[in-house]
Amino acid sequence: MSRRKTILMWVLGVSMIAVGLLHFVHPDPFLRIVPPPIPAELAVYASGVFEVLGGVGLLIPRTRRAAAWGLIALYVCVFPANIYMAVEGIQLDPANPAPEWAAWLRLPFQALFIAWAWWFTREDPA
Repeated sequence: MSRRKTILMWVLGVSMIAVGLLHFVHPDPFLRIVPPPIPAELAVYASGVFEVLGGVGLLIPRTRRAAAWGLIALYVCVFPANIYMAVEGIQLDPANPAPEWAAWLRLPFQALFIAWAWWFTREDPA
């Protein structure tokens, strides 16, 4: 694996672990953006578990490919929460509101994350 790909793998893996852990230590922002009628607590904690597992799995060569596919599935599954947040104007931190456009700008980043994870489903050229 190239040095650049290795660095970006570590960035994605560690980021997913950190964000996944935030689902447990500070779940309120995540609970706010779960669209009804999805059970918010179940969705937040389950996605947190899968984010941590995906991040860890990405860092282990034996599980990297499966973890990358799992992260792609996760990004697709959480996309409705991002749409709900943008459409309803929900703030992750109401005490420090972000501009409304920030929630809309967040939407195309899901495609970037999907592409980033997809990169790790590919075998490196010999």
